[in-house]
Amino acid sequence: MKKDHLGFFARLYKDRVSYYFLLPFYIVFTIFILIPAILAISLSFTNYNMLQQAQFVGFVNYLNLFVRDHQFVTSIKNTLFIALVTGPAGFMIAYLFAYMINTIGDRFRVFYVTVFYVPSMISGVAMAVVWKVFFANDSYGYLNSFLIDSGIISEPLQWLQDVNLIVPVIVIISLWMSLGIGFLSFLAGFQLVNKELLEAGKMDGISSRVQELWYIIVPSMKPQLLFGAILTIVGSFRVGDIGAALVGFPSPNDVGLTLVLHMRDYAFIRYELGYACAVAVVLFLMILGFSRWCFSVLGSNGES
Repeated sequence: MKKDHLGFFARLYKDRVSYYFLLPFYIVFTIFILIPAILAISLSFTNYNMLQQAQFVGFVNYLNLFVRDHQFVTSIKNTLFIALVTGPAGFMIAYLFAYMINTIGDRFRVFYVTVFYVPSMISGVAMAVVWKVFFANDSYGYLNSFLIDSGIISEPLQWLQDVNLIVPVIVIISLWMSLGIGFLSFLAGFQLVNKELLEAGKMDGISSRVQELWYIIVPSMKPQLLFGAILTIVGSFRVGDIGAALVGFPSPNDVGLTLVLHMRDYAFIRYELGYACAVAVVLFLMILGFSRWCFSVLGSNGES
């Protein structure tokens, strides 16, 4: 045991230069992610409002979340619905567009990558200004104007007020903004596929693009698929800014209420930070659970 212990420190000293390069990342990760996460978990067991000393209350905040807070239950339902729609759909759309762009010649590839990637770089609040005009409730809204001129509808639809239309609008905008880093990772993965494997596959009987994609390209891109899946999951569960900017907060009948908005409500409006941290912990556990599932499916050899 002692010999192995000394061997560990000897390897650590031998590779010290590599750890020097990793040190800035570990410092930033510790200060801005690890420490805040630990503090949030700790505060979730307290009653804290920033003005008074935190009081330990145990699991009271979590009990109130699931027993007394009906808005929390609504926010979980809305978040899960939006995430389960935009997550897989956004993942498949990003993969499909990356595959299509990969087949385009190098001359136009940069242009198409820029066109598809730029929307993800713009904040949701900024883009809400454009989407408000597109989904405006009157006849001057772009979508209503088009539908009326086409004879599909006779009067404007209340896209941003009708409780049956608010969530579909949020889903559509979220999908449009889903072509982010995951899309670039998929595109990079296509570029890294071994051409010799593709040639060998043709010799072994693969005759269609679908077979080539399923038997060769997808297995070769598992690291990129995993990376894109994790980013898609995190992005789909963080939805909230778009809904608040489009329909306001609170939204009609809380149809646009998500866990992120519920957490911000208690943190920055009611200043019940202990309760808000409990909501954040629940959101973190949901993201962690789905991420672990992605690791089990897309990890090497099916392992996490």
